[in-house]
Amino acid sequence: MDWEMSTQNKFRTMVSKIPIFHRRIAEEAVTKRAEENARLRNAPQVEEQDVISAFFLDVPSPFYSMMIRLLEQAGFDYKKYGFPRTQNNKALK
Repeated sequence: MDWEMSTQNKFRTMVSKIPIFHRRIAEEAVTKRAEENARLRNAPQVEEQDVISAFFLDVPSPFYSMMIRLLEQAGFDYKKYGFPRTQNNKALK
């Protein structure tokens, strides 16, 4: 699936900052989920909201604070999409 260029660049920046021993699995899991999110929205490409949602849905709680820091460093505006959401309201909107 195609990715919006700026979203892909931010995602690559963020992945490059993830500790090396988690990098590949995080990249694969988030890519898969982000593309699934885009398909569920019937979107022609992966956009920022798809990637942000994927991170919030798939990152284990012990890594939550690091994820927030890395999202901000990469330039993702997660608050614009209503994140963080409560545990009972994790679905992509």
